[in-house]
Amino acid sequence: MDIYKTVTDRMIQQMEQGIVPWKKPWVSTSGAISHMTGKSYSLLNQMLLGHSGEYVTYKQCQQEGGKVKSGEKSQIIVFWKWMMVEDEETKEEKEVPFLRYYNVFNISQCEGLTAKYPVNHPQQDIAPDEDAERIITAYCDRAGVKMLHEESNSAFYLPMLDQITLPLRKQFIDTAEYYGTAFHELIHSTGHTSRLNRLTNTAFFLNEEYSKEELIAEIGAAAIVNHIGLETKSSFRNATAYIQNWLRALRNDKRFIVSAAGKAEKAAQLILAQ
Repeated sequence: MDIYKTVTDRMIQQMEQGIVPWKKPWVSTSGAISHMTGKSYSLLNQMLLGHSGEYVTYKQCQQEGGKVKSGEKSQIIVFWKWMMVEDEETKEEKEVPFLRYYNVFNISQCEGLTAKYPVNHPQQDIAPDEDAERIITAYCDRAGVKMLHEESNSAFYLPMLDQITLPLRKQFIDTAEYYGTAFHELIHSTGHTSRLNRLTNTAFFLNEEYSKEELIAEIGAAAIVNHIGLETKSSFRNATAYIQNWLRALRNDKRFIVSAAGKAEKAAQLILAQ
């Protein structure tokens, strides 16, 4: 039986029954937030800070009765401040935005501070699956891919670092969804120039190349999860919904699935060492 064709056909069949809503397979955290207000920073600042948790300025740390640990380095957050300026030609005053920034520290870099806004995670950790762990470890060791886990709201692969970052296991809804996400990012890593050389510099969010790569990653991940017997009705439905979202970016042309399935098969075989 051609597992890749079978999985692909089942996905197409389910999509033809109507739109399936995609659900993020992990419980989101609030990301990087202000220790003083509990509010999340903007998406740009989340990217600048890179890690979840509560942040304070040097002055706020002192006001809270704490102190920054020796040798710790600050990070910046930026914001726009509107100011009135006079137009040199018309002499009229107008409001213009100026970019400003603050230096901040994560409270883990401070002494005497404790989190005000603890993150609530699911009570039960995801139990490791021996077959899945063996496949992941063997591939990462063989290929040299690094895999990190951190409390976050996203999962991604960085070709420049050849590194995968996943949310913590305990953020995931169930075992199948965790490994589905892990294998999705591993499939992306197979596109590295040192492997299948599939990733391009011209791919960016929602363009055709990016959308095709997402289809490849999700089909490949779904096939591996099915192969090792971890697939559930919920996880398969969610994988189908994810693909359906990207197909809409590709004008809902199901032929792209068939094209992507061939590349997904090569990627999955590389991970499985077949």
